[in-house]
Amino acid sequence: QVQLVESGGGTVQVGGSLTLTCVASGPKPFIMAWFRQPPGNKRYLVAAKWTGAEYVLDTVKGRFTISRNHAKNTVTLEMDSLKSEDAAVYYCAARMGSGSYHDDFNYDYWGQGTDVIVSS
Repeated sequence: QVQLVESGGGTVQVGGSLTLTCVASGPKPFIMAWFRQPPGNKRYLVAAKWTGAEYVLDTVKGRFTISRNHAKNTVTLEMDSLKSEDAAVYYCAARMGSGSYHDDFNYDYWGQGTDVIVSS
């Protein structure tokens, strides 16, 4: 069993930065990822990272950076130059095995979510 605890959400002005951190307790996941769910929309993948590779959503490339610390079993999402459309609930997700990573049903464990509010 893996528990995921997120932190770092909050309110930031357009153009500002936030860093989200997710700590996993238990076995080390193969893939760790960040999804987001804007108000009234479906949840979708923002970034994922596994050994030797990563995925980053096109609309956040160059602004968001995903990183993992395997020793601490954490995944971090650094978000810069935030835009109003980045506002959402952000979720940390973990997949224990290799394979597909793009859809939320591919993941085995989820954090509780953390709000990111971008004010203009």
